[in-house]
Amino acid sequence: MTKEEPNKSCLLALRSIILEQDKDVAETQKYGMPCFIYKKKAFCYLWTDKKTNEPYILMVEGKHLDFPELEVGNRARMKIFRVNPNRNLPIKKIHLILKQALDLYRDGIIKI
Repeated sequence: MTKEEPNKSCLLALRSIILEQDKDVAETQKYGMPCFIYKKKAFCYLWTDKKTNEPYILMVEGKHLDFPELEVGNRARMKIFRVNPNRNLPIKKIHLILKQALDLYRDGIIKI
C-alpha cells in the first residue's frame, strides 16, 4: 500500500475489520482498488476520495442499505461510508453496515 499516514493505518485497520466479518470474505483487486468479495461476489471496496483524500468504504449494494452516514453521490447502486483517518474509527457503525451488506448475500436478496 502506497498511501501516506494517517490514511495508511486507517485503510489497514478497515481492511482487517472487513476481513474478520465472515470466513467467506476474501480480498482481491478490481479497478486497481482493494476489493472484498463474499463467495466470489464483490460486496465492498476500500479507496480514498480524490478531492478530500479521505478513506472510504464503497458498498456495492449500497442502495439496499439505509444509513444516514452512507452517501449516494451520483451513483445509482453504490454508496460510500467516509472515514476520518484522524479520529477513532466508528467500529460499531462499520460492523453494523458490513453485517447488513453481507446479510443481503447471506439471505439471498443479492444472488451469488
